[in-house]
Amino acid sequence: MNRFVAAYVAAALLMAALDMLWLGVIAKTMYQQAIGHLMADKPNVAAALIFCALSAVGVVVSVLVPQADEATWGRTLLMGALFGFFAYATYLSNLATLRNWPVRLTLIDLVWGSSRTAAMAGAGKAAVDWVSKA
Repeated sequence: MNRFVAAYVAAALLMAALDMLWLGVIAKTMYQQAIGHLMADKPNVAAALIFCALSAVGVVVSVLVPQADEATWGRTLLMGALFGFFAYATYLSNLATLRNWPVRLTLIDLVWGSSRTAAMAGAGKAAVDWVSKA
């Protein structure tokens, strides 16, 4: 198996699991209290899957491929966290355009996006290392 295909699968699966846990259990009440009036009755599963797929591609292309042969765990996790931070900084546009958008929610999502994406990069690196040794 190609090492970057393995990285993609590992990153995408971890993201799906983490987001289901985050959105469905850990932060569900927080989102309902903060922006419940904006939330759909049922999540748009297709949109969620597309986001998951694109996010995993972003981690592979932007974090793992550029440092393919020189990656250390620390650098991989740092670059993953930075990639996630910049991606989730999109929530700052909500502060600029939406009335009463909670600053607290933006800050939490910046931390969440950074942490989640660092974990995805770590899963991808583990897959790359595993396939490279096989």
